[in-house]
Amino acid sequence: MINLEQSLAKYGLVMPNPPAKGGIYEPAKEFGNNLYYLSGCGPVFNGEQRFIGKLGAEFTVEQGQEAARYCVLNCLANLQVKIGNLNRVRRIVKMLCFVAGTGTFYEQPQVANGGSQLLIDIFGEERGRCSRSAVGMNALPGNIPVEIELLVEIE
Repeated sequence: MINLEQSLAKYGLVMPNPPAKGGIYEPAKEFGNNLYYLSGCGPVFNGEQRFIGKLGAEFTVEQGQEAARYCVLNCLANLQVKIGNLNRVRRIVKMLCFVAGTGTFYEQPQVANGGSQLLIDIFGEERGRCSRSAVGMNALPGNIPVEIELLVEIE
């Protein structure tokens, strides 16, 4: 069993408050048997927008990785509200990472690695390593550089 607070503290992180909804949708929706789809989250932290712009212009790959970590934390904050305790996470099934970049930015997988690595750091190799897609976008809502959604199985 993981201890989420200890895992986050080990990396100098804290769980943010869930981000404000940007439309008409459910931030975390149960489907099937103990599966949750987590709607896409951007890189805000407790209401503060920390990243505006595109990869390859305003941001480097390393900054994109940091943005991806915030996206994952926001997804997990939404899940925590829905299920009460993230120690119930059995495994992360899939991550979908959208990366807004310039027309010549091709390092979407490296940006997504920031979120993937955080999931492994928090939940461990077996629970945190998931299938994944990383896709390039012309633009994302509010001119954010990264948005991530997750599929999670809980116990």
